[in-house]
Amino acid sequence: MGGKSQRKGRNGELELSRILSDEYGYDVHPGRAMSYGAEPDLTGLPGVHIECKRVERLDLTAALEQAERDSERFQDGLPAVFHRRSWEGWRVTMNLRDWLELYGNSHKNGGVTP
Repeated sequence: MGGKSQRKGRNGELELSRILSDEYGYDVHPGRAMSYGAEPDLTGLPGVHIECKRVERLDLTAALEQAERDSERFQDGLPAVFHRRSWEGWRVTMNLRDWLELYGNSHKNGGVTP
């Protein structure tokens, strides 16, 4: 991966961390720059392993597979890919069974209403 791509990815991690912390109140922190997978992209979102992708073209299947592997390795929650392209908002992609587990737990605790 080239330097420009690495900077864009790192900037995406920092941006998403600020959004989750400042706008939504989660105690989320980015991993070290250039850790090359030695630690998660972001930590602190309860029950969710965040794989952060700030790219124009994303292979969602490969990204979700990476999130699943890293979720198992770090044992930090259900795998989710947080991603965005330039000039677009952030999106989250998860497997349906994982999303239903989060939604079900939140719904049962009164956190989400349909």
